[in-house]
Amino acid sequence: MDQPEDRHKRHDKIAPSKEVITARLTFVDIAGLVKGASQGEGLGNQFLANIREVDAIAYVLRCFEDDDVTHVEGRIDPTSDADVVETELMLSDLESLERRIAPLEKKAKSGEKEAKAQIALMEKALVLLRDGKPARLADISDDEKQEWKNLQLLTSKPVLYVCNVEEDAAATGNSYSEKVAERAKAEGAAFVVISAKIEAEVAQLDDEESAEYLDTLGLEEPGLNRLIQAGYNLLGLCTYFTAGPKEARAWTIRTGTRAPQAAAVIHTDFEKGFIRAETIGYDDYVSLGGETQAREAGKMRLEGKEYIVQDGDVLHFRFAN
Repeated sequence: MDQPEDRHKRHDKIAPSKEVITARLTFVDIAGLVKGASQGEGLGNQFLANIREVDAIAYVLRCFEDDDVTHVEGRIDPTSDADVVETELMLSDLESLERRIAPLEKKAKSGEKEAKAQIALMEKALVLLRDGKPARLADISDDEKQEWKNLQLLTSKPVLYVCNVEEDAAATGNSYSEKVAERAKAEGAAFVVISAKIEAEVAQLDDEESAEYLDTLGLEEPGLNRLIQAGYNLLGLCTYFTAGPKEARAWTIRTGTRAPQAAAVIHTDFEKGFIRAETIGYDDYVSLGGETQAREAGKMRLEGKEYIVQDGDVLHFRFAN
């Protein structure tokens, strides 16, 4: 999905470009999970393999009542629905780890240090999983993070709870979404409320009609915007911009990325030959009316290799060929 960027619209009014390319966040609709998926029920392993490829998991939970929309369990209980999914993922992780740890234990007995380190990491996950808790609750040091990621545990992925509510509750949530919010807070997970019905309506309207419709519902923006932003925050992402007459573009990077590595997102040569980054903060770019005015006002900075790119920065990279 293209990330809705009002900032891009403001950029384009100041310095129009022939083409505007927004940042993208890809959501994969993974359907087919039923109780017993970890043992092959429903889509079984196919379902689990699809989840293994993603960076985070969004639990889209039914938080509305409607007699015309049936529920497979015949009840409305979003936290129980989340438990069904979580349990299947935990069972899959548990089976995977117990299968992999046996051969490592043999290597560890022979004195192999790497095997011992892997077993110690696996044990952190196994303690939680055997207690019915997801692996993402494990205390992992910075030095262990890469090896932890290499374990490819389904329940080690960050989680975003998405509550699908009725139209009247889109701005405030309801009793069902409140329970999910409590769960998310306890876990340190992300949480957002949307109404699929409203999103379907908004998708058919132009910008002006959409704004009017949302205003009548007490909403400042579509739920999709909030969902995408929640996804960005969950994954620790931010955006910087490049602007020119031919193309204005948003580039996605990890929060905390230094200028040379941010430049590499455009082309690896930009990082190799990096000299400096001509930098204008987003607020300065907009309030002063563009690059020329920001430069004249002394708001364009020359940043070096140690500069950490900030969300919304407008950048022009100088590099040696």
